[in-house]
Amino acid sequence: MLNLVLFGPPGAGKGTQSEKLIERYQLVHISTGDIFRAHIKDQTELGKQVSQIIANGNLVPDSITIAMLEEEIKKNPQAKGFIFDGFPRTVAQAESLDVFLQSIGEQITGVVALDVTEEELKQRIAKRQELSGRADDAADKLTKRIEEYFNKTVHVLPYYEGQGKLSKVNGIGEIETIFDDLTAIIDKY
Repeated sequence: MLNLVLFGPPGAGKGTQSEKLIERYQLVHISTGDIFRAHIKDQTELGKQVSQIIANGNLVPDSITIAMLEEEIKKNPQAKGFIFDGFPRTVAQAESLDVFLQSIGEQITGVVALDVTEEELKQRIAKRQELSGRADDAADKLTKRIEEYFNKTVHVLPYYEGQGKLSKVNGIGEIETIFDDLTAIIDKY
């Protein structure tokens, strides 16, 4: 099974590249952001909690995130693999993911980080906000989300580097060029 973590700050292109990788490798996409938005849309109890947390620009607690993630994996027993988008965001989440995957006889195959400058991120998210109107892309939340990434989430990279699973790709440029760089790495797994 091919289990990938696509890593990068908000606006790095994880969603765009995930779509292309899913098609190429027939992976199941697990985006914590999408899961959260679905719960919010459906007004589940969890969705109401998550809505307030996200509206304040904070990260959803690990216990909620991990429970939702495990539920999504269990819904897809015939999957050829998974691509994790937006997760893990902390070392504790990475460790929890490893423990859960080991419990079902799996592991993370590789982690690919999209490197994008902060200025590029701001431009991309501003454009995305114009097109989609996503609440989490609002200017007042954007700075907080980028700070969260660079202050907390980026510390997950050494965890995977220590396991020999981390690769980095330049996330600035043409979508197809970035995709080719990603697949060149993934095809070696």
